[in-house]
Amino acid sequence: MSILTIGQLAKSASVGVETIRFYEREGLMFKPERSAAGYRLYPQDAIKRIRFIQRAKEVGFTLKEIKELLQLRMQADVSCQDIQRKAETKITDIEHKLAELQRMKKALQQLADRCASNAITSDCPILDALEDSGGAA
Repeated sequence: MSILTIGQLAKSASVGVETIRFYEREGLMFKPERSAAGYRLYPQDAIKRIRFIQRAKEVGFTLKEIKELLQLRMQADVSCQDIQRKAETKITDIEHKLAELQRMKKALQQLADRCASNAITSDCPILDALEDSGGAA
């Protein structure tokens, strides 16, 4: 098995060196061995771990949730159903976020529709609505 320096790992996993250091600080990556000169030395499977982290982030998992998934991966008594429940919880979270984004879009669209683009800023309904402490758009 070949050993990688942090630069080689970063290039192989298509991330920055600082990303790897950050993942180490957050406990997502194991602390690597060090060479006699103090260089970090990673096993080849570190690429797989970084790609796992990246893909999990892409589908919406937080770093805390990714850390939990990585820990669950190491436990023999965890079933796929346990992981499925986490995925379903994440789907529900995403659905709530989508609903909130739709609400925000609708409110902003209503404001934009009321705007007379040639009006001066003191008569701008968007700025007036944002300034209104009542919070209603």
